[in-house]
Amino acid sequence: MLFAGLFGLTCCVAAQAAQNISKEEVKHFKLTKVGSISVAETGGSISSPSDLHQEISKRADEKGAKYYVVIAAREHGPNFDAVVDLYK
Repeated sequence: MLFAGLFGLTCCVAAQAAQNISKEEVKHFKLTKVGSISVAETGGSISSPSDLHQEISKRADEKGAKYYVVIAAREHGPNFDAVVDLYK
Protein backbone atom coordinates (compact mmCIF):
# COMPACT_ATOMS: atom_id res chain seq x y z
CA MET A 1 0.00 0.00 0.00
CA LEU A 2 1.06 3.57 -0.62
CA PHE A 3 1.31 4.30 3.08
CA ALA A 4 3.76 1.53 3.94
CA GLY A 5 6.51 4.13 3.61
CA LEU A 6 4.47 6.70 5.54
CA PHE A 7 4.79 4.85 8.81
CA GLY A 8 8.56 4.57 8.61
CA LEU A 9 9.09 8.05 7.27
CA THR A 10 11.48 10.15 9.30
CA CYS A 11 10.93 13.83 8.80
CA CYS A 12 12.98 16.77 9.92
CA VAL A 13 11.12 18.33 12.83
CA ALA A 14 12.08 20.02 16.07
CA ALA A 15 13.66 17.84 18.75
CA GLN A 16 10.67 18.30 21.07
CA ALA A 17 8.08 17.38 18.45
CA ALA A 18 5.80 14.41 19.09
CA GLN A 19 7.14 11.20 17.59
CA ASN A 20 5.48 8.50 15.50
CA ILE A 21 5.68 5.12 17.27
CA SER A 22 4.19 1.65 16.79
CA LYS A 23 1.34 0.01 18.71
CA GLU A 24 3.88 -2.45 20.08
CA GLU A 25 5.90 0.41 21.59
CA VAL A 26 2.75 1.75 23.26
CA LYS A 27 2.22 -1.64 24.93
CA HIS A 28 5.88 -2.18 25.79
CA PHE A 29 6.34 1.21 27.45
CA LYS A 30 2.79 1.19 28.93
CA LEU A 31 2.01 4.65 27.56
CA THR A 32 -1.18 6.50 28.46
CA LYS A 33 -3.59 7.45 25.69
CA VAL A 34 -4.52 11.14 25.87
CA GLY A 35 -6.86 11.34 22.90
CA SER A 36 -7.24 11.03 19.15
CA ILE A 37 -7.08 13.56 16.35
CA SER A 38 -7.96 13.72 12.69
CA VAL A 39 -5.76 15.69 10.33
CA ALA A 40 -7.35 16.67 7.04
CA GLU A 41 -6.89 19.78 4.92
CA THR A 42 -8.07 20.75 1.46
CA GLY A 43 -6.39 22.59 -1.36
CA GLY A 44 -3.16 20.60 -1.20
CA SER A 45 -1.84 22.24 1.99
CA ILE A 46 -0.81 18.77 3.23
CA SER A 47 0.54 17.44 -0.05
CA SER A 48 3.13 14.87 1.05
CA PRO A 49 3.72 12.28 3.80
CA SER A 50 6.33 14.65 5.26
CA ASP A 51 3.79 17.51 5.44
CA LEU A 52 1.31 15.14 7.06
CA HIS A 53 3.77 14.02 9.74
CA GLN A 54 4.72 17.62 10.50
CA GLU A 55 1.08 18.63 10.92
CA ILE A 56 0.30 15.58 13.07
CA SER A 57 3.32 16.29 15.27
CA LYS A 58 2.34 19.95 15.63
CA ARG A 59 -1.22 19.10 16.65
CA ALA A 60 -0.06 16.35 19.00
CA ASP A 61 2.30 18.84 20.68
CA GLU A 62 -0.62 21.25 21.12
CA LYS A 63 -2.53 18.49 22.95
CA GLY A 64 0.46 17.73 25.20
CA ALA A 65 1.24 14.35 23.62
CA LYS A 66 4.79 13.07 23.24
CA TYR A 67 3.96 10.23 20.87
CA TYR A 68 1.37 9.27 18.26
CA VAL A 69 0.27 6.13 16.44
CA VAL A 70 -1.17 6.43 12.94
CA ILE A 71 -4.44 4.49 12.84
CA ALA A 72 -5.42 5.32 9.25
CA ALA A 73 -3.92 7.47 6.52
CA ARG A 74 -4.71 8.09 2.89
CA GLU A 75 -3.93 10.19 -0.12
CA HIS A 76 -6.79 11.65 -2.11
CA GLY A 77 -6.03 14.00 -4.94
CA PRO A 78 -3.40 16.53 -3.85
CA ASN A 79 -4.16 15.95 -0.14
CA PHE A 80 -3.06 13.55 2.59
CA ASP A 81 -5.04 12.94 5.77
CA ALA A 82 -4.84 10.72 8.82
CA VAL A 83 -6.42 9.64 12.09
CA VAL A 84 -3.99 9.16 14.98
CA ASP A 85 -4.06 8.21 18.65
CA LEU A 86 -2.03 10.38 21.03
CA TYR A 87 0.04 9.15 23.99
CA LYS A 88 2.14 10.40 26.90
